[in-house]
Amino acid sequence: MQELLEILKYTLPSLIVFLSAYFVLKTFLRNEKEKRLSQIKSESQKLITPIRLQAYERIVLFLERITAESLALRTQRQGMTVQQLRGQMIATIRAEFEHNLSQQLYVSPQAWKVVKTARESMTRLINTAADGIDPKAKAFELSKNLLELQVSITDPPIETAIAFLKTEMSEFF
Repeated sequence: MQELLEILKYTLPSLIVFLSAYFVLKTFLRNEKEKRLSQIKSESQKLITPIRLQAYERIVLFLERITAESLALRTQRQGMTVQQLRGQMIATIRAEFEHNLSQQLYVSPQAWKVVKTARESMTRLINTAADGIDPKAKAFELSKNLLELQVSITDPPIETAIAFLKTEMSEFF
């Protein structure tokens, strides 16, 4: 019995010191890991923030480039027919959209959905404006009809998308 007490006299303090060191070290390592992860996250935010801002800028530029006024000015050429202008406008919207597809990585899914809806609405608007006109008529007729239709829309999808993007961007930054 005496031997057991003698062994416990040396072992128990060692065990207490070991457990104390274990828990202190475990807590220290956990805090260091959290600090390192926080630092990595902070550094990645410094890299990502400018890219995200640029993505919002590019998407707004895309939306501005597919407005009726912009499309009419950039795509209409002398001697074009309604059918040619319609095709050129839709091809321009498609090309602009494809050029900016990668920007969806940096915006929310809701924002990207609003952008896609604006693009689809603009394509529908062009088709609607062209439907009532003879395909062989001068392109000016389509431009005029398109601008009149866009003015008559109470809640233009492109302006709605731009407003949504501005709101979302202000929430992030």
